[in-house]
This record gives sequence, C-alpha cells and structure tokens, in this order.
Amino acid sequence: MAGLTYRQLSFDDLNDWAADDHQAALDVFLNTSAHLTNDNWGDMANAAQSPRQFFESHFQPVLIEDGAPMVFTGYFEPQLAGSRTKSEAFSIPIYALPDEPAKYTRRQIDEDQPLAGRGLEIAWLSDPVDLFFLQVQGSGRIQLPDGTMMRVGFAGKNGREYTSIGKVLIARRELAESDVTPESIRDWVAQNRTKGQALLWENESYVFFKEITEVPADHGPLGALGASITAGRSIAVDPEITPLGAPVWIEKAGTHRLMTAQDMGSAIKGAQRADIFFGTGSEAGRLAGQVNDGGRMVVLLPNDMAQRICGKTT
Repeated sequence: MAGLTYRQLSFDDLNDWAADDHQAALDVFLNTSAHLTNDNWGDMANAAQSPRQFFESHFQPVLIEDGAPMVFTGYFEPQLAGSRTKSEAFSIPIYALPDEPAKYTRRQIDEDQPLAGRGLEIAWLSDPVDLFFLQVQGSGRIQLPDGTMMRVGFAGKNGREYTSIGKVLIARRELAESDVTPESIRDWVAQNRTKGQALLWENESYVFFKEITEVPADHGPLGALGASITAGRSIAVDPEITPLGAPVWIEKAGTHRLMTAQDMGSAIKGAQRADIFFGTGSEAGRLAGQVNDGGRMVVLLPNDMAQRICGKTT
C-alpha cells in the first residue's frame, strides 16, 4: 500500500511494557493465533520461560505509519430488548442478508419496506435507533421476553458508503464536536423525531445480520477471525495494513497495553487507526463512546515477517 513506512523498535521503546499483564495478553492472542503465519504458537508459548519472554523471543515491535495521526476509538456490543416475533411492542425488524443486498438504500428499506414479508426477519426491536446503533456496532445481544439471550452478528451490507451521523450533526451545528456521543445522538433523535429519522437516512449503509449460535451468550461476540473477542484486549484494525491475529501494543491516555488485532470495521482505515472493544451492555457503550484519543500503536510482527519488511517503504 502506497505511503506506508515500517520502523523496527525495541521492547524498551514500548512505554510501560514490563508493567503489562502478559499472561492475559497471551491468552487472548492464542485464541486466534492460528491465523498469523503457520507457526505453532501454542507449543512455543508452552516452551517459553514466561509470557513476556514468549513475546520478546518470537516478535519484533514494528511501527507502521502512513502520515496520518493516530486515532483510537471504542466500540461495544449492544444489549437490547427484543423478540423473535413481531408484536405491538417489538415492530422494528432485524433483517437477514437478502439475495440482492446492494439494491436498496437505508431510506428505501425503511420507507418502501421491500424486504418485508420475505421471511428475512430474524428478530424484532422496539426502536429504530436501537437498530441503527446495532448496525453501527455490527453485532449485539438481544434479551428476549422470557429472559433468554439471542446473539446476532454481521452477515453483510448493502455496499453503500458509510456516513457518520455524528459528523453530520457537527457540520449542521446541532451538536458541538465535544458533545457527540452515542447517548447525545440518541437524545437528539428522540427530541427531533422527524428530523431524527431523516438524519438516520443520511447514512445509506445498511447492515444485515445472522443469528450467532456458535458462541455462548456469556462470551464475547465473534470477531473477524471467527472467535470471541475480549473486552480490553481485542481491537479492530485495518487488515490491509495490520495482520489480523497479530499482537498490537497500544499507547493512549490511561492505557498502555498489549492487545490482539481480532476484528475490523468499515470505518477503521489506516496504519495508525484502531477501535478498542469495551465489552457488552450500556456501561461498555458509555466507556466506548468517550474514546477519541491520539497516541500510537506498534504491531508485534513475527521475527521473520519483521525482518522482511522493516526498512521498507511502499
């Protein structure tokens, strides 16, 4: 990819490296390590003197940059009330992926209802804003009327460009940049019903879902590598630059920690760009919504991979 630079660092260059919980980081890494080269990471971890020694022996810290400043954001898994059947209380459909996902915009799906009655409804919610933020996050848990949980995950999208409605509100001076959070957007839509619906339509991107049954409801949601992701240890990255499955050292205000690149997202583009997973539920959402930080991230690349690319500029 044009404009990328690679600079090899030492572990001494990583601020507070020695203070991290390397065992916790290793546990998360091994959950998806099979996706990073063909090495038997489990055996190598068992042979290491310590989790820290494992990382220091088999990886090299590499700073990958493209000229853009680092941006950390946060994401979470919503937990919403819903139902498997339509009712007066639950009338907003969560759709499975249709045969022609690129055919319709968000507004057309909502207004014209071309997908209704085709057996694509996998669950129902009570609020269109809940559906919108579920689509932004890409996965969620739904608490059914009997108290059981249903998990839904990303199945596909309509291919239309993603538009940040937070940025739209800022551009229209409806909200100050410092005030934009998922909660403030939700409040604004609730207070401005007609304008609020039109605001949601500004984002033509529409996400479709599937029910996830491979992961128990008390585990984290599935990431891009098909395994549960972990609050505080999993990040979404741009897989065109940062290899999925790689350990990634992040440094931002209040957090110096080793995480693993286990997810991706349509808004996560660039060498110094990461979305930190905060967990499930409203408190995780509150914490995730507060994150818009600078800093840096350093990818831990396997030794042979680091040797091939370091010093290379593309």
